[in-house]
Amino acid sequence: MNKCQGCGVFCENTLCERCFRIKHYNDYKIVSKTNTDFIPILETINKSNDLVLLVVDLFNIADLSLIRKYMKNDLLLVLTKRDLLPKSVSYDKLYNYDYKIDYLDKIIISSNKNYNFDELLDKINKYKKSNNVYVVGFTNAGKSTMINKLIYNYSSNKTEITTSPLPSTTLNTIEIDLGNFTLIDTPGLLSEGDIANYVSGNELKKIIPKKEIKPLTYQIKGFQTIMVDNYLIIEATDIDLTFYMSNNLKIKRYYKKINTNLKKHIVEVNHNDVVIKGLCFIKTNKKSVLNVYTLDKVSVFTRDSII
Repeated sequence: MNKCQGCGVFCENTLCERCFRIKHYNDYKIVSKTNTDFIPILETINKSNDLVLLVVDLFNIADLSLIRKYMKNDLLLVLTKRDLLPKSVSYDKLYNYDYKIDYLDKIIISSNKNYNFDELLDKINKYKKSNNVYVVGFTNAGKSTMINKLIYNYSSNKTEITTSPLPSTTLNTIEIDLGNFTLIDTPGLLSEGDIANYVSGNELKKIIPKKEIKPLTYQIKGFQTIMVDNYLIIEATDIDLTFYMSNNLKIKRYYKKINTNLKKHIVEVNHNDVVIKGLCFIKTNKKSVLNVYTLDKVSVFTRDSII
């Protein structure tokens, strides 16, 4: 019995049927998994002294405390998808942002633009403790895309890991020989409260940005309502709101309240970001209170502005 090169499950061929259909037909089949299924993998890594690449999506920064709860390995923080944030965003601010986890070193990359991969390889070789280097991160952080780019750039290996917008695409560990070391990919952890857990694959294709975001700023005078597709409504008064989200999402402004069945959150802001987890973040320019409505179970919170 072989391991599927795409997702790591045991199968008779080099690709399981699910990965074959994703690769050739864009036919995404949801696999229901929870972090309980994947925690034992983190605990196994914790028993080693191996270097871990912790991959973090700059557009959708998750709470990384779960990682440290189950593993104490040295971490190289790999901040992905730099190409999604506007070029005007300061590199230094992204690099020096507080990601609220301890690590050996960090690097900002873009797999789509092949940005900083030589430096990434240098850092891996500098910090690796053995031949094994693990890759860990939350769903849709860009782990598999990064690994495929490393394979393409630096190896004659023909393996290609399956990528898709759906949670739980990688289902088991996958080992890739890169010559100087072996990368071991792990299943993406599910980020609690992320909108990716509550919408369909077709909706995710629209929600997850694929190219540089064009920020949209609304200078709100008096009371107004901003509506983002069917996923988000914000009621605000006398404040500037700058939306960072997929360019495929539709946004509308109204000068009245809009009836909705979405769940309400009352959010106090003060020159910081409002995050609707997995959907967007919104930069604010003053102290105020917003009424934020979104899908049930999707997390809404504030953080220091990343931009």
